[in-house]
Formats: sequence, C-alpha cells, structure tokens
Amino acid sequence: MGVVDSLLKYPLASVLAYFSVGILALIVFLSIFERVTKYDGWEEIRKGNVSAAMATGGKIFGICNIFRFSIGAGDSIYESMLWAAVGFVLLLVAYFLFEYLTPVFRIDEEIGKDNRAVGLLAMIISVSLSYIIGAAVT
Repeated sequence: MGVVDSLLKYPLASVLAYFSVGILALIVFLSIFERVTKYDGWEEIRKGNVSAAMATGGKIFGICNIFRFSIGAGDSIYESMLWAAVGFVLLLVAYFLFEYLTPVFRIDEEIGKDNRAVGLLAMIISVSLSYIIGAAVT
C-alpha cells in the first residue's frame, strides 16, 4: 500500500485526495477534448453558443461520472486514476464514433454554428455513455 493510499483511511484526506485528482483529471481530459474538436469550445461559450456549452457540459459530466465510478470501486487512488483514464479513452472513442456515424453532417461544424439539437444530442450521448463506461471499468 502506498503512502497516499494509507492516508485515504482518513475521511478528510480521502475527500481532498480524490477531489484534487478528479479536478486534475478533468482539466487534462477536457483539454484533450478541446484539442480534437474543430471549434474552440471556450471561445464559443464566451460568445453565447449554447450548443458548445451543452456539448462541453456533457463532456465534463461524462469525465466526472467515469471518475466517480472508478472511485466507487474502492480501489487505490492509482487504480482509480488508471480506470478513469481508460474510461476517458473510451469516451473519446465514442466521440469519434458519433462524428463518424453521422455522415449527413459534421458534429463539430454544427455545434460551431450553434445547432442546439446537435449540442443537446452530443451532451446526452456523453452523459449516457459515461454510465455504461463507468459501470464497465469498475
């Protein structure tokens, strides 16, 4: 058992550790999502693009939900981080599949144009799949 894991038996230390790691994972994983999309999500949100906000919100929820499942498995913090990373990769693959399986329009272009139907669908897909991925990785 590692030093960090031995500290996790204390509730406050556990909350702070998982919270810190969760925030770091969210920042890293969300920045990866930002790099693969064809639009600048934060710039679009700043301009009031509701579709970009919904899609980004879905990604945030999806990432956090997968991490929640990995914490709930009761593994070490290192295993939780590993499973969260695996879950994120699966969520990223799902994103690319969503883009590929909709050949009639480009998801990123539609979100960039504030097509709210596409933004809502992107959010629901991220949220829904995070439950399946989370349950599978734990």
